[in-house]
Amino acid sequence: MLKGTLRKALGAVAVAAGLAAISGPAQADPYKVGFVYVGPVGDFGYSYRHDVGRKAVEEAFGDKVKTTFVENVSEGPDAERVINQLAASGNDLIFTTSFGFMNPTLKVAKRFPNVKFEHATGYKSAKNLATYSSRFYEGRYVVGHIVGKMTKSNIVGYIASFPIPEVVRGINAAFLAARKVNPDVKFKIVWVNSWYDPGKEGDAAKTLIDQGADVILQHTDSPAPLQVAQERGVWAVGQASDMTSFAPKAQLTAIVDDWNPYYIARVKAAMDGTWKSEDTWGGFDAGMVELAPYNKAIPADVVELAESVRKGLADHSIHPFTGPIKNQAGEVVVPEGETASDKMLLGMNFYVEGIDGELPK
Repeated sequence: MLKGTLRKALGAVAVAAGLAAISGPAQADPYKVGFVYVGPVGDFGYSYRHDVGRKAVEEAFGDKVKTTFVENVSEGPDAERVINQLAASGNDLIFTTSFGFMNPTLKVAKRFPNVKFEHATGYKSAKNLATYSSRFYEGRYVVGHIVGKMTKSNIVGYIASFPIPEVVRGINAAFLAARKVNPDVKFKIVWVNSWYDPGKEGDAAKTLIDQGADVILQHTDSPAPLQVAQERGVWAVGQASDMTSFAPKAQLTAIVDDWNPYYIARVKAAMDGTWKSEDTWGGFDAGMVELAPYNKAIPADVVELAESVRKGLADHSIHPFTGPIKNQAGEVVVPEGETASDKMLLGMNFYVEGIDGELPK
């Protein structure tokens, strides 16, 4: 795992890449880099932020690279077809950016041993397949403090995509934080089984608000929940990118993904021959997770609290999963004074104590 100094290192690489030529012999042809997105590029959300990173690669390396992308790729058999096509068409490095692309990426990586692959948010690797992700749960831990303070009904609605560890971890992180500042807070969770479905997400937001939620959180990609929140006069938090333009009154803040330094560093490594298969998981410390500007309606003391938590996460003096932590059955899963290991976080498949409802299997 890259920790601690990752942000500094990646930032230095980003600057260097923009100023210096890539070492080694000159390349007659541009280095070809492919990207596979689960949603539309658009101008917001998860896939959009990955595409911002792709454009940062083009800006850093100029005509030394040629990038391409395929958007709206479903996490079924179509993913393998698209990844295979990118490899067969001469791409040297291919980034696949959704959890459900993991097995298809591994299959294609075995077929093309001379092509380098990188898969986001998964855990399967190979000699020519690296993994990378952001500690999104750190952002949700900060957000949990804010929503715990901002809710008046003590009911927070959460729109979840798929019951995978990344999403479960985010729910637990936000809930632990909210309960820390507001022991009466409750989370109501709706699973929409989609990363991007504005209709489902909007309907889920309406349902949660009808059930009393006055704050809406989401781990889905569209701005529909924020738009519903604004229409209904409740708060909401954006996902993956700053969604203020869709709901300027409702958005409290947003968890913002920043892939730019990582993509630039990895493309540079692939081009200069230093690329290795690695597992990268960066958070606030690496600059891979950021927060959108806080809504001016948030009281100053709440902003101060949120910032202190964010800084504590960045310098590792705070960890969201520090014990004692119990699961829904009341069993201690993280003893007092201990911190959950990355292995535990990466396989998290339970709700923490206090969350109502059953986690889908």
